[in-house]
Parts: sequence; C-alpha cells; structure tokens
Amino acid sequence: MIDHALSTAAAGRGIPSGDALLPADARTRAIARELYEAVATAPIISPHGHVDPRLLLDDRPFRDPAELLITRDHYVTRMLHSAGLELGALGLDPRRTVDPRDIWRRLAANWHRFAGTASGYWLSHELSSLFGVDEGLDEVSADRTYDRIAAALQKPEFRPRTLFDRFGIEVLATTDDPLDDLAPHRALAADPSFAGRVLPTFRPDAYVDPEAPAFAADVSRLLAATGEPTTFAGYLGALAARRGHFLAAGAVSADHGVVEPFTVDLDPAVAEDLFGRAMAGDLDSPGARLFRGHMLFQMARMSVDDGLVMTIHPGVRRNHHGPTFERYGPDTGHDIPVTTEYTENLRPLLEAFGTAPGFHLVLFAVDETVYSREIAPLAGFYPSVYVGAPWWFLDAPDAILRWRSAVTETAGFYRSSGFIDDTRAFLSIPARHDTARRLDASFLARLVVEGRVPLSTAHRISRDLVGTIPREVFKL
Repeated sequence: MIDHALSTAAAGRGIPSGDALLPADARTRAIARELYEAVATAPIISPHGHVDPRLLLDDRPFRDPAELLITRDHYVTRMLHSAGLELGALGLDPRRTVDPRDIWRRLAANWHRFAGTASGYWLSHELSSLFGVDEGLDEVSADRTYDRIAAALQKPEFRPRTLFDRFGIEVLATTDDPLDDLAPHRALAADPSFAGRVLPTFRPDAYVDPEAPAFAADVSRLLAATGEPTTFAGYLGALAARRGHFLAAGAVSADHGVVEPFTVDLDPAVAEDLFGRAMAGDLDSPGARLFRGHMLFQMARMSVDDGLVMTIHPGVRRNHHGPTFERYGPDTGHDIPVTTEYTENLRPLLEAFGTAPGFHLVLFAVDETVYSREIAPLAGFYPSVYVGAPWWFLDAPDAILRWRSAVTETAGFYRSSGFIDDTRAFLSIPARHDTARRLDASFLARLVVEGRVPLSTAHRISRDLVGTIPREVFKL
C-alpha cells in the first residue's frame, strides 16, 4: 500500500491514490508501485497547454461546477453531444442562459456513458480527490454532488492560485496569439506573491495559413503593429519581431497546428508572389499549400535563429461540422483526426535544419500509425527531433502504453518530450500527469520483470521523465 505520507500528499495535490492503472500481475504491480511512488508528488512541468493566464492573474473563485468541469472541457461536451444533447443546453451558446445545475444534471444522467474513457477517469479523480465525491453520478446524486462542489468553490483553498500551488505546478505554458500583449504573463512574473512560472507560447497559425478566415486582415494588423512593409520580407520581419516579444516575456516554444506537416523551401520571388496573391485573396488551394509549407520551413529557420522550441501538432481537421462551428464557434468538440505523413513532408525542413545546433523540434500525432513508422525513426537519427507525448484523442491509458511500446525500442526514453497535458481544464492537470506517471511506471516495471532494464535504471528513467527530460527538451 502507498504509505500515509505519500497518500496525504497525493490527496492534497488532487491526484488519485492506490493502484489505479498499475498492472494486474502482482509482481509487476509491486515494481510499478515502487517506481510510481518515487515520482508521484514530483513537481508538474506543463510545457504545452491552453489554460488562460488571466485565470491565475485575477484569482477569482470559479463560478459554478458546470462551467468548471463541463462547459469548458470539450472532451466532456463532445461525449454528451454524441449522446444526443444539444451543445447549447451545456452552456456553449453565449446567447442562451442555462441553469448550471441543469447542466450538471445532464452530466449525471449520462455519467454511465463515460465508463472506460479518459475523460471519465480524470473527472472521477477530480471529484474524489478534490471534492470528496466518491459516489457515482446519477439522477439521484446530481443535486447533492452539485451542492457539495459549489460550496467548496467558495472556499479560499479553491481559488486558482492556491490550487496552482497545491497541485505542485512548477511551469505552466499557455498558448497565445502573436499580437497578444502578454500583459497577464508579465504581471504574474512581476508579482512577488506568485512563485510559479506561467510562460506564453507563440501560436502563429492564423497568420501563416492563407486559407484562414481572416488571413489578410490579421497579417495587416501584424504589419501595422511592427511597422513592417507589405512585402514578404516585411512579413517575415514582423513575425520575427513578435517572436522576440514572446521571448522577452519568457516564452520557450512556438506551436504549429497544421493539417499536414508539409514543408518546402521556395525561391524568394515565388514566395513574394504567393504572399501578394494571398493578401489580395487571389490564391488557389495548391498555392495556399505551397505557402503554408514554406512558412512552416521559415518557422523552423526562425527557431534555429532565436532558440524557440518548435512543436508541430498536425493531423486534425478542425471544425468538422460546419453548422456546429457557425453556431458555437471553434473548440467545441468536432475536430477530427486525419492521416499524417512526416517522413517526406518534413524532409526539406530536416535537410536544412535537422542537425542545426540547439534546434529542438517536437513532433506530435493523433495518427498512431506514424509513431513506430516515422516519428521514432526520425527522432532516432536527427538530434533536433523529439517524440511528442500522446496527444488529444490518445492521452488515454491504453493509448499511452501503445505509444511507449511503439517508440521506445527505436528512439528510447530520452528522445521523448515528457508528458504534455494540452488542456484547458485546469483542475484536470494533476490527474492527467498522474495518469502518465502511473503508466510509465507500469511500462518500466514490465521491462524490469522481463530482464530488459535494471531496476536502478528504471528508477532513473522514471525520475527523468517527469523532470530532466521536459526541462531539457523545452529548454527550461
């Protein structure tokens, strides 16, 4: 059993205790438990996520259980929508007022549908370890559990900053628009009462995709903000200037969400022509693809120059259901994975920068077929390439173990990124990191039992996965 000190610390952090997710085999489970206990309460490093920094700057009480645990978590709302619930009834329509208690009742009535899902696991442990809700949710318990959580949210110990400290978060990265003034980040960094690190992340997608809805208007704002001319060279200079703004505010990485990780190095005259046509709204789809590919190449060049870690999150068709997007906007649960290819798409970029000193490139995927076929072999050769952690649809127990199995034999543990929670759901951060720690302990324990890794080495790897590795990969 986990000793009392560990159990108390884990409960305080809002993470599960006991043998959850550890192997069923007694011998392997005992080793996994030993490895897990050594890192269970280690600081959390979260180098990629989507928590709003104003949450910590303002430090206001959370409004209600539904907004906190349901409405803002698209993992939860998409599951309820698939069961036939209208997203507007879950609080996603700003034109409509919905009683948060009714939203909670809808979750409780459909709680059985979350069995076996990652979101169900995280929510269960948030309810238990943070709020003491150990009973199952259903129509009978809905109001009782709602009242319990609502009462807790009014207490000082449930304010965002207190929870940040309680969770043991050492570093939390956000995701930010290139023209964001980053005032919340600067204010938090200057606040002597706040000891954590909240770092911005440069996310230029809307400014480098000619098919983005407001590309020309956004680029015009970018050029005006930096005083650069409306030329391709001026455009590159403007992006570089804004990257410098992020670096000055503590940023360590630039994130790129693309449908395909296609890269190409174009002749300057060709790039200038494509840029002019894009700004005029006269660029066809093949031209837009060439421009995006050239800009991903240019973003790599800038990372070599300024040191920002480059992360690529590809392979998702955003806003798959047009009517839902039109009514409720983006990030409402209907982003769907597509096939990803890295080897040929990234070759121009890696030919130019793959061995550049100091360049770090972290590759993610929601297409599991690329893990062993492409990402692990790339990371096993190029010193710049790291294997991104299981992301989005794959940050679930069985998928995490499949990922470890797929990449470790080719790339090892030290070419991976460390766990990435990639979440807007602030309260789920400890449970997500704890999930990864338990599963890594389980994977390592099997290697120990099979005689493939000594126990002492497994302990070192387990510690490095939560500390040394993410610090090195993200230059922390």
